[in-house]
Parts: sequence; structure tokens; C-alpha cells
Amino acid sequence: MPQNAGAGTDASPLWNGHTKGSRAYGRILAGLSCAGVATFAQLYSTQAVLPLLAADLRITAAEAALTISLATVGLAATVIPWSFLADRIGRVKAMMWGITAATILGLLVPMSTTFSMLLVLRLLEGMALGGIPAIAIAYLNEEVSKAHAALAAGSYVAGTTLGGLSGRLVAGPVGELWGWRSAALAVSLLATVAAVAFLVLVPRARGFIPAQASGLRSALRTLGGHLRNVRLLALYAQAFLMMGGFVAVYNYLGFRLSGAPFGLPATAISLIFLAYLSGTFSSRWAAGMTTRYGRRNVLLAGLALALGGLALTLTPSLILILAGLVVFTGGFFAAHSIGSGWTGAIAGTGRAQAASLYNLAYYVGSSLLGWGGGLVFQAWGWNALAGVVMVLACLTAATVAVVHPPADRTS
Repeated sequence: MPQNAGAGTDASPLWNGHTKGSRAYGRILAGLSCAGVATFAQLYSTQAVLPLLAADLRITAAEAALTISLATVGLAATVIPWSFLADRIGRVKAMMWGITAATILGLLVPMSTTFSMLLVLRLLEGMALGGIPAIAIAYLNEEVSKAHAALAAGSYVAGTTLGGLSGRLVAGPVGELWGWRSAALAVSLLATVAAVAFLVLVPRARGFIPAQASGLRSALRTLGGHLRNVRLLALYAQAFLMMGGFVAVYNYLGFRLSGAPFGLPATAISLIFLAYLSGTFSSRWAAGMTTRYGRRNVLLAGLALALGGLALTLTPSLILILAGLVVFTGGFFAAHSIGSGWTGAIAGTGRAQAASLYNLAYYVGSSLLGWGGGLVFQAWGWNALAGVVMVLACLTAATVAVVHPPADRTS
């Protein structure tokens, strides 16, 4: 059995995986949590300071949101190539390359002299970050025992919420004091520390066999097999619709709260990202509930929570808006933790590619719907945007309910 972080497509049948409670299991989750911090702190580093960035560069809210959308476009464009590269050079090595390149590019972002240069750097940063999310899920499914795979995936998603939260909490106060460039630099330094911790903590791979080199036809055959699987397609639809709605909510709620009648400063607005802590909890909670209620039911419950939370944001009360954001965020991450982990369980082969397609849908939704939500917000206001996202949640729930049978509990 290979002991290095070599390449491979799927776990060896002779390897049962690390079990919960073992030292290696703990190192895997700790290391991937650090990777989540490095990835998602950088990916959304400008989100907490979008109003400041728009004012400084004299651009619209939708244009400012392009600093998020182009980063996620870059990630979406490269998740599949990264997955095939990981089959050759190894999961850990591919993640190491991606996280190192992204950190270097992130340190260059504050030096942007024009808005166009800023967008190009953000695009390249996202392309480098494509080497983390899908590969991490494939790595988990290969290195952790099947009995604990859903819990491990939920723990990893919980770590990503902390990554996104930490970047935003750093960016908001720093941005208000010294501007958005200083905020971007502070987040990049945080990501550098997390990247080093990932490289130190993550153990060497044991659970897969190096893939044989294959041509374009073989790669397309692998992807085509996943795209013909209606159960996977339902999860990809969930990723596209819900991530798009999620990013739209967080992109433009800050603009709503900075305007009348609330008039909140950037530091206060950055605190709304503390709602991510509900996602940190719900990701692990949802994963733990799958053994009792099944993935399908827990995923639908998460979508119901997200829908209820969005309804609360339609009120003019700041307290209810913030409470709704907490509920919405918890519901979203509960559904996401189930969906992302489920792809590896459904895909018998080509797990990295199955997870990459999920991430492709996830970040295309983030890019397109996250940006398009700004057009709705600018034209008709917050209630219209929230209403659109609620419709997306209903479409997602209907798709999952129809495609996945009620008896489908753990597969």
C-alpha cells in the first residue's frame, strides 16, 4: 500500500480507513480545517469590505461583487483539472501546490494599481484555490473509514465556515481603520499561517492507488458517467442554486445594513459574519444526524431552516434580520455538508471528479447568482432579492425530494 501522498482515483479495497478517535483521524481533520481557513478566508476576503471598496474605487455594488465572483469563477474553472492532476501527483501534493500559489497571489492583491488588475489577481487566486475543496472531500473519503466519512465531511465543512468567518472578521475592522488594501493584506497573512499549519498537520495518504495516465476520452467518460447519474445531478443542482443564493445574501446584506435606516459602520457589518458559527455547529450536527434520519431527510431539514431564516430577513427589525441570518446560515451549511459528502458515497469510482463537479456547480452558482443577485437588489431592493433566494431553496428541496427516495437513508 502506498504510504506517500501519491495520486489515485479511489481508495484501495484493502484499506478500511482511519477511525474516529485515532491520532491520524484527528490530524486529518485539523489539517483540512487549516486548509479551509487558508482557502475560504482568501476566497471571500473582500466580501466584508465591499461597501468600502466600492466607495474607494467609485464603482457600483454589483461591480464590487465581481471581486468575489471572479475568484469563484477561477475556482470553478479549475476544480476538474485539479482533480485529474491529483490523481497523478497525489491529493496532499496537489492541495499543497494550490494553497501555496493562492497565498502568494493573495499577498499581491493589495498592490493592485487598477480595478482591472485587482480582478485579474482575484481570478488567478481563485484558480489556485481550485486545488483544495474537491480534493479535500476525495481525500476524506479515501482516508477515513466509511462509518465515519459523513461525520468527517461535516467536520471539514465546519472548518471551512471558520475559515470564511475568520477572514471576514479580520477584514472588517482592519478595512475600516486602514482601508480595504490593508484588510486584504491582513487576511493573506492569516491564510499564510493556516497554510503552513496544514502542511505540518496533514498525514501522508494511505488509502488510494496511483491512477494510470489516461487521455481526454477517458476523462470525458468518467465525467459523463457522473453527469448521467440523476442522484448526483440533484446534488449538483442543490450546490448551484443554494450557493448562489447564499453568496447573494452575504454580498448585499452589507449594503442594506450600511444604508438607511440602519446606517451600520463596516466593523459592525463585519460582525454579521459571526452567523457563520451557526454553520460550524450545524455542519457537524447534520452529519451526526444522518445515521438516525438519513442523508435525504437531514438535507431537506437544512433547506427548510434556510427558507425560514430568509423569511425573517424580510422584516424591518434589525434583531429579526440578524436572527434570520443565523438560521439561514445554519440551514445552508447543514444541507451543504450533507450534499458535499454524499457525492463521494454515491460515486463508486472517480470520486475526485464527482466531488469536482459538485464544486464546479457550487462555485458557478456563487459566481453567476451571487453577482446577478446584485442586479435584483439594485433594481428592486432587499425583499426582492430574498424572495428570489427563497424560490431557489424551494426548487432545491423539490429536486432532492423527487430524486432521492425516502428510504434512501445512508447510501
